[in-house]
Amino acid sequence: MVSHEEIVHLLQAYGALAVFVVVAMESVGIPLPGELAVIAAATLASRDGGPLLPLIGAAAAGAIVGDNIGYVLGRTFGNRLLLQQGWHFGLKEADVKLGQYLFDKYGAYIVFLGRFFAVLRVLAAFLSGANRLAWHKFLLANGLGGIVWASLVATTAYWFGRGIGHVHGALSVALLLVGLALGLASVVYLRRHKARLSREAARAYPDPIPGFRRGPGG
Repeated sequence: MVSHEEIVHLLQAYGALAVFVVVAMESVGIPLPGELAVIAAATLASRDGGPLLPLIGAAAAGAIVGDNIGYVLGRTFGNRLLLQQGWHFGLKEADVKLGQYLFDKYGAYIVFLGRFFAVLRVLAAFLSGANRLAWHKFLLANGLGGIVWASLVATTAYWFGRGIGHVHGALSVALLLVGLALGLASVVYLRRHKARLSREAARAYPDPIPGFRRGPGG
């Protein structure tokens, strides 16, 4: 994991470019501290009287570009993994259809809200691609999420200056707990309504999934 000191050194050497690269790499799925990079960059700009808009633009662009790469990787390799190797994990064709149905129905909300939670920020784009969320839905939610997230984080850090460093750890923990709570609530909801949702998915996708492997020799 990249340390805070290393992030600051990169920012001092490369400025907004470093913000773009770190955020983009995190969004692809590499566990780097993208949010911390935005906060540190905005804090440095606040101290030195530097401009804020280039940082917001770099962070938003990094989020959008990185997420789109993650989406393509998920659609290309993640979907293939689900279809060819999902049976190793007990996944049936109905389960894959259910996942695609849920992302088709709620995927835009997952992508937008995922930008604000560390774990989902790394996984949402890849999972969206793997579950075949329509690209135009992904692009709209991803663009809005990236712009809103970058604007809120950078502006807050800029105006609070040094003080934001003291609350970042607590805020990250709070957001992680909220993300875990939402995840648990989603699991409970799916367990209770899986039969109904599976029927809806079967009606939405009545044809067999091309290339789905049902097991050895399937």
